[in-house]
Amino acid sequence: MNQMTIPPGHRMDAQGRLVPESKIKPIDKTRDELVRELYAEAEDLNQRIRAFKTKVHQDIAAFVQLSAEQYDVKLGGDKGNVHLTSFDGELKVLRAMAELIMFDERLQSAKDLIDQCLREWTADARPEISLLVQDAFRVDATGKIRTGAVLALHRLDIEDERWQRAMTAISEAVQVVGTKSYVRFYKRDANGQYKALSLNIAEV
Repeated sequence: MNQMTIPPGHRMDAQGRLVPESKIKPIDKTRDELVRELYAEAEDLNQRIRAFKTKVHQDIAAFVQLSAEQYDVKLGGDKGNVHLTSFDGELKVLRAMAELIMFDERLQSAKDLIDQCLREWTADARPEISLLVQDAFRVDATGKIRTGAVLALHRLDIEDERWQRAMTAISEAVQVVGTKSYVRFYKRDANGQYKALSLNIAEV
């Protein structure tokens, strides 16, 4: 049953049941009104943030191109990190471009090689390495391999030939599937330190 089929004087509850208005407590009606009002405002804010983000990227790209033209340089796209600072140095805008990466099937070969090492090393009382590696291959909340944790294994100074082959397999398994852009805003405080302007509702 959809909203169009609800008869006058009734509301549908969370279980899909029709409830007469007269049977709904005033506090439940007030709660419903509050949730709908706040969600509408949040949805409007979300759309305005999206529009602002698009404008920021377009404006920065246009300025980078304008700046390049001053030196007769033709830029090949808008990739790359850009720092823009106000004339007095008080304000700063940063556009950062981060590559989105994933691993192909060679990651499993790397894990198999690492597992071979671990089976021997755990017998020699090196459980901390085992825990570190197991954590690296643990998936995140969305079921995806945490690329940063896997790539961090390269920092371990281990000379075992199988480990080195595993690190090579990890490097070769990396596939760049796109880029994601970030824009951050900063203002210099009285101590000369740049403080980020948070646009995250949880951090404001």
